[in-house]
Amino acid sequence: MRVLGFDPGTATTGYGVVQSKGNKLTHIAHGTIDTPPHTHFAKRLKTIYEEATRLLELHQPDAVAIEKLFFKQNVTTGITVAQARGVLALAAEQAGVPIGEFSPTQAKMAITGYGKADKKQMQEMIKILLNLDTIPRPDDAADALGIAICQAHAGKVMGE
Repeated sequence: MRVLGFDPGTATTGYGVVQSKGNKLTHIAHGTIDTPPHTHFAKRLKTIYEEATRLLELHQPDAVAIEKLFFKQNVTTGITVAQARGVLALAAEQAGVPIGEFSPTQAKMAITGYGKADKKQMQEMIKILLNLDTIPRPDDAADALGIAICQAHAGKVMGE
């Protein structure tokens, strides 16, 4: 199963692609979709959508995994992240690729076995699981790889 994972954001959306075969995970790609500061939100969303569509065409995933929205205090940030999630989901749906959604806690449990693992623990385990020489950077891309790994472990997307 090939999974394209996304860590949504309007300034920076992380992406990560992993291939799973049985218990073996292989790193395919990771990076970010960046939008310029002070750009109108609609143009930012368009850029995220177009880049997500390009990544879907390039990597031909069997599933897309998107981090669920989680915010404690800043509702404004939550709203903009929700908008980014929406265009990512739209791109996947238009490509006919099933979508899995995972919370940060679910990803931490899947990667480290501990739902309150810190970012460094997560990144180190992602490095180990994908047999990488270094911790994937930037953080948004590492988070997206974690979400992709979570989907790879889960297997079939719910609702397929």
